[in-house]
Amino acid sequence: MRYFITFSYDGTNYHGWQIQPNGVSVQEKLQWALSTLLREEIVVTGAGRTDAGVHARMMVAHFEMEDGSFDDKDLVYKLNRLLPQDIAVKKIEPVSDDMHARFSATSRTYHYYIHTAKNPFLRAYSCELHYPLDFEKMNEAGRLLTGYEDFGAFCKAHSDVKTTLCHVTRAEWIQTGETTWYFEITANRFLRNMVRAVVGTMIDVGRGKLSLEDFCKVIEGKKRSDAGESMPGNALFLEDIKY
Repeated sequence: MRYFITFSYDGTNYHGWQIQPNGVSVQEKLQWALSTLLREEIVVTGAGRTDAGVHARMMVAHFEMEDGSFDDKDLVYKLNRLLPQDIAVKKIEPVSDDMHARFSATSRTYHYYIHTAKNPFLRAYSCELHYPLDFEKMNEAGRLLTGYEDFGAFCKAHSDVKTTLCHVTRAEWIQTGETTWYFEITANRFLRNMVRAVVGTMIDVGRGKLSLEDFCKVIEGKKRSDAGESMPGNALFLEDIKY
């Protein structure tokens, strides 16, 4: 039987979602906890990959068991007792065999948080910037994003992706306080490092270093070297996944 597990995590102490030889990952911790409690080797497949330091308010993964005789609420409770404090399981539910945590997802939404005045309580989960930004122009750039399909300019160099095509349906800067904002972007899929590269390029637009015409040329050029810097991962959150 196949199950979806929905959870969240603070990525500060992890080298991203995916298991790797040189650091602790969220996937490694989740697989260990499930295997320990279910007393068989469990492999989880995530809805996507988050980089080192990136967080998820909502992440989904699937796993399979030959014998599905467990109480889902009891397993959630035990997992949360066993897992570190920075990983929290919300629910486990059976799904059909053709449901896939990654390939069945229809959209994903990320938020990138920034603040423009020093604040000791935001520094861990938001990027502090100290120059004026034209958010109206940055939102114009966001609307332009939805008119493109190839985002090779924002894909990490040497990534092993088969295609750089994505369908972006929303890209908008939203103000939450006098000095706090977040960028919300929704698409059917994302490339590695894409959101942080998009934000870095939009910051250049907001600072006046790139015109909207230049922004379009960056996208059309499909070269990562033409786009802005990759912003720090601590301010990026995977917010939602739709199926």
